[in-house]
Amino acid sequence: MILSDRDIKKALDSGRVKVESPQKELFRHIHASSMDLRLGNIFKLYEHSKFAVLDPKNPETVAGNMRTITVPDGDPFIVQPGEFVLGVTMETLTVPDDLVVRVEGRSSLGRLGIIIHSTAGFVDPGFSGTITLEISNLNRMPVALYPGMRICQLAFEMMTSPAEMPYNMKPFSKYQGQVLPEESRLSKDPEFAS
Repeated sequence: MILSDRDIKKALDSGRVKVESPQKELFRHIHASSMDLRLGNIFKLYEHSKFAVLDPKNPETVAGNMRTITVPDGDPFIVQPGEFVLGVTMETLTVPDDLVVRVEGRSSLGRLGIIIHSTAGFVDPGFSGTITLEISNLNRMPVALYPGMRICQLAFEMMTSPAEMPYNMKPFSKYQGQVLPEESRLSKDPEFAS
């Protein structure tokens, strides 16, 4: 069951769901069945010339292969056609053990060719941190994105019962507490452990 606007407001008021934001008026970004989050200032891009392949068994090809860019407020970050970059939300989200959150793009950005997640559109119960956005431009024209603009929407869904093993208790919760856009930590998965 997806939470309505009134239930999202109740969850925020009671502290069941926490959204820490530099902006005080969170409720103006709540819609009938979702809540918008805004784009942060920090982006990470893969350096194509450093490694021939991104290899999860070779973590330096991923973690050592990214350039960080901080965009000043008011300046655009230009996403080129076919480009893939990691971005981050301004807000920090904390999810209780009995809710999951779906991260979706905004239709206004989708109509420009911008998608904000490749596949990671799901936030587990117990997660706390910023949300890393997997931004791609499907358009044939560059698109300007601005820090502080609404970039994604969250839909909150009730689970049938609280999670037995929420994300913050999981032994391999690689992204708990993240602040920056975080590159893949696939190499830390048990199947890649040496």
